[in-house]
Amino acid sequence: MGHYFENLDDKMKQYFSILSEEIPEFLEEYIQTPVMQKQAKISVTCGTIYSQMYDEMWYSSLDHSVGVALIVWHFTKDKKQTLAGLFHDIATPVFKHCIDYMNGDYEKQEFTEELTTKMIAESKEIMDLLKRDNIQLEEVDDYHLYPIADNDSPQLASDRLEYTFSNGFGVVKEFWNLDELAEIYHNIEIQKNEQGLPELGFKNLEMAEKFTFVMSELSCSYIDSKTKFSMQFLADVMRKMADKNLITVEDLYRLSEQEVMQKIENCKQNNIAECFKKWKNATQIKESEIPPGGIYSVHIDKVKIRCINPLVRISENEYKRVSEVSSKAKQDIEKALHFKTKKYAYLDFDF
Repeated sequence: MGHYFENLDDKMKQYFSILSEEIPEFLEEYIQTPVMQKQAKISVTCGTIYSQMYDEMWYSSLDHSVGVALIVWHFTKDKKQTLAGLFHDIATPVFKHCIDYMNGDYEKQEFTEELTTKMIAESKEIMDLLKRDNIQLEEVDDYHLYPIADNDSPQLASDRLEYTFSNGFGVVKEFWNLDELAEIYHNIEIQKNEQGLPELGFKNLEMAEKFTFVMSELSCSYIDSKTKFSMQFLADVMRKMADKNLITVEDLYRLSEQEVMQKIENCKQNNIAECFKKWKNATQIKESEIPPGGIYSVHIDKVKIRCINPLVRISENEYKRVSEVSSKAKQDIEKALHFKTKKYAYLDFDF
């Protein structure tokens, strides 16, 4: 099938074969373009994987993008929609959403999306392939155009489905094995939502509830104290280094995470390298309701809540949100929506 799919380990091959029994031939050529290959060196977990506070599985931004593309292909068999899914994170920088934290965008986390068109347009390799395939740039540079690829929260689309699946089989935590994931996936179909638009939904309540439970647990982990601390700390590290001209914003899009970490660890100014090492070696975060004096702490009130309230089939032509028909699912969703941490997260260093 080509380099990317051939070189996957058995678990990833099995996972992708669940998402789509058929791997479309055109996909490999687009995956092999240099701009897409950069995404192979960026972790989906926003850099948290590099601290001992986490027990995470390596999963790249490229892996996530391929997964989204395969889900879109499985449900639509549409080349343009599939490529829009593949390209949706093409402008992702090192440490992923930490760049949003650098720019103070805690809630929407959409800063990098503005660069998507530019990244595709400046890739000669992608533009040549699109021309060959008779596809216009504007047909693939915005996956929001296609409801199966992306839609507004708390609806279910391929992007949210993929990161919930992969994060739930070990990227963030292990909630299900691949057999369980396959059972849930094959219970999903295209349904019509309240606006009459196509949306991914579940055929039965049991599978919808299983999915919603894991989604809720993961949603809380995305905004727990150690994650908010880690993302803000990495953002502050990069901002400090940028202020001292030790790194540029362009570097965050040009270099791999390993190369950026090397720059951080070799930094001789202030205590940047020392604090980074302490964060890497930390095994747990400290929390407080009052500001801890004399040390670096993080206080973030409003963050992006990643919550999904999927549709479920009620009768032949009737679909409802799972929260409307299941008190259990409603409780799980409420937990995700109202999850709170202590006000301050910190480690014992002054940064």
